[in-house]
Formats: sequence, structure tokens, C-alpha cells
Amino acid sequence: MRTAIVIFAKVPNTGDNKTRLTTKRGGILTLEEAKDFYEASLLDVIDSCLTANCGDIYICQNLSGNKDYMNHIVASSFGNRAVKEIFTDEGCSFDQGMQYAVDYIFKGGSDQRLADSVFIVGGDTPTLQPATLREAVQKLKQLASSPRALACAQRTNLLKPAIGAGLVESVDQEGGFNLIGYTYATPFSFNGVFYNENGITALDMIAYKVAEQQIPIGLVEMIPDIDLPADLASLLPVLNTLKLVQQCDATVVLPKRTIHYLEEIGLQTTAHVSTITD
Repeated sequence: MRTAIVIFAKVPNTGDNKTRLTTKRGGILTLEEAKDFYEASLLDVIDSCLTANCGDIYICQNLSGNKDYMNHIVASSFGNRAVKEIFTDEGCSFDQGMQYAVDYIFKGGSDQRLADSVFIVGGDTPTLQPATLREAVQKLKQLASSPRALACAQRTNLLKPAIGAGLVESVDQEGGFNLIGYTYATPFSFNGVFYNENGITALDMIAYKVAEQQIPIGLVEMIPDIDLPADLASLLPVLNTLKLVQQCDATVVLPKRTIHYLEEIGLQTTAHVSTITD
């Protein structure tokens, strides 16, 4: 089964990246620091995806982003051929953007499709581990070969799908996900996942869609993203722990650019100590 890994990303640009981490929105970073932090995170995510070596790497970037700059930072860090292609998102919402990325790969399930399965990961998940991505790809392969998966695929409009249906996702700290993948024979779309009238979380919307279509589903470990100051504060002790773990487990890949940048600007976390009195 051919697999595509699509990194859903914004081109690093001052004022466009991680603004909720900035002082203007109650955070602690300047606009330039937020941009540099995001760029380090994005490059670490690409590094993890390349190290996983379980599919072709694509980047789906925002429509207004400077594609020349994205090409520059990727090529200067990993070489010209590390990423299969950088293409531009043409969706008008988050739902439409993620669906566009999937449709770009699957080409309607035709023989011109670029892969048989696609995984989308966020560019703001610097602790993503190659082992997690490999596990997700392997789980999807197993799910797609099951009788239940083949029966689900037969209920689509595809003519004699070569593989079965299946979906694998992560969870994040706020009722969402930062990794999701499924096969071209899976009756799933992102319509209403992030934007729905009932205020249902993205994770619950996926669960509803999976249950309705009887799609075989798998889960991998939590992958946190960094959107809010609290997320950034939680990231720092995780990075400190990873540095120790990596000394004993060679399979762990450190997000070295993120670590270096946060150390460069001197960020540290402290625990609030409360005093209990009678």
C-alpha cells in the first residue's frame, strides 16, 4: 500500500504564525519569536516524518504563504529531494483545506492517485515521534486488509477497490487530533469536522462519521500541538524528559531545532507552589 504523509502547514512569516502565543494575545512571545518557534517546530516535524521512512512526504501550505520561502527552508535543511512536493491549499476553511489535501493525493480514487493511503500531520507538533507515525501506517495496513474493511469499501462508489476502508488517528489535549490517516477506499470526508452547528469537537465528529459508515478505526498515542501559552508551558518539561530518554532509547528523535530555539530565548517552566494552612 503506497502511503503519502502530508504535513499541513503555514509558511513561516512574522505575524502569521502562532499569534495566540504572542504578547498581543496574552502570550509571552513577540511576533518574530512566534514565527521562529513555528519554523523550528515545522522543520522538526518534517525531520520526524523523513526519519519514519514510511511514505512519500508532501507539504500542503497556506494559499497566501510564500512558496519560495517554504522551498528554501526545506531544501536548505533536508535537500531538494527530501519532500516529494509542496502544494498550495485552496480550501476556504479548515475542513475544506484538509479535504483538499486528501483529494489532491487521492485524485478521486482513480489510477492517477499519488498514494493508496494518506496521513495528515500538523506542522506545530514538534514532539511527533517517527515510531508513532510508523505505528499508524502499520495499523492502517492491518485494518484495510480485514473483511470488515473490504465490506465497508464495497459500499463506496469506487469500482472494485484494491484495498479496504480504514482510518487511524491520534488524540490531542483539547478534543481534537494532530494525526489522521485513511485509505482511498474509505467513505470519509472532513465536512463538518471542525465547523459544525452543534459545537461538537473534531474528535467526536470523526467518531460519529466512523460509526455511521462502520469504518474500521485505530488509535495511536496522543500528539500535542502548541497553540496556547499553556501548551508551550507543558511542552518544556516534555522536551527536558525527551533529552534524557533519548540517551537510553536510540529510537527517540529529539526535536532539536525546537529545543535549541527555546533554550536560545531562555524559556523555562516553574511549578506554582501553594501553601495549605489550617
